Amino acid sequence: MSVLDTTRAELGLLVLYLNKAEARDKICRAIQYGSKLLSNGEPGTAQNVDKSTSLARKVFRLFKFANDLHALISPSPAGTPLPLLLLGKSKNALLSTFLFLDQIVWLGRTGIYKNKERAELIGRISVYCWMGSSIATTLVELGELGRLSATMKKLEKELKGSDKYKNEQYRAKLHKSNERSLALVKAALDIVVAVGLLQLVPKKVTPRVTGAFGLATSLISCYQLLPSKPKSKTT
Repeated sequence: MSVLDTTRAELGLLVLYLNKAEARDKICRAIQYGSKLLSNGEPGTAQNVDKSTSLARKVFRLFKFANDLHALISPSPAGTPLPLLLLGKSKNALLSTFLFLDQIVWLGRTGIYKNKERAELIGRISVYCWMGSSIATTLVELGELGRLSATMKKLEKELKGSDKYKNEQYRAKLHKSNERSLALVKAALDIVVAVGLLQLVPKKVTPRVTGAFGLATSLISCYQLLPSKPKSKTT
């Protein structure tokens, strides 16, 4: 491929990435928590960016609760153990509730919903729901990683004497394991972010700590949404 073709392909991937509402939301989230990291809760430009970006992000999430509501009522993959199934459905229910309540918070922040005290209470409840969904996600990913590890060990025994990394099935499972490991790290860090937003341990989880962990999970989310590069044609 020529330099122009390569540049065109790279720009095409960037356009494809930025066309995703979810990707734009996560970029804004990185800006939001990066600003929180810099401000440490102190008044100033960084805190203003944090607050304005937080409000702007809520527009990206309007009616997004329907995604997890759909996942909640959809059948789970066959063979999923009951504990993991229940945890997965709990995660969907909690995340859907968080996203629904977050719309009321947005109405309160914009002045459409006039009861500020109730809007603040709903905001705290919504963050508790998000924290609950992050805990459920952490447990689901731990369980799924355990299942994947067992199947990979079984496959390793079957491939004994040959290069397992040349086996397509093994590579697919390894890739899936890496993806779930990253999702596990992100969910665990998001629990700390929720604790910080709720100020449950204000002396240990300060606004700066919350910002650092939130920035890390935002960057992980941005990475997870990257489109895969098309395979180059060989001549």
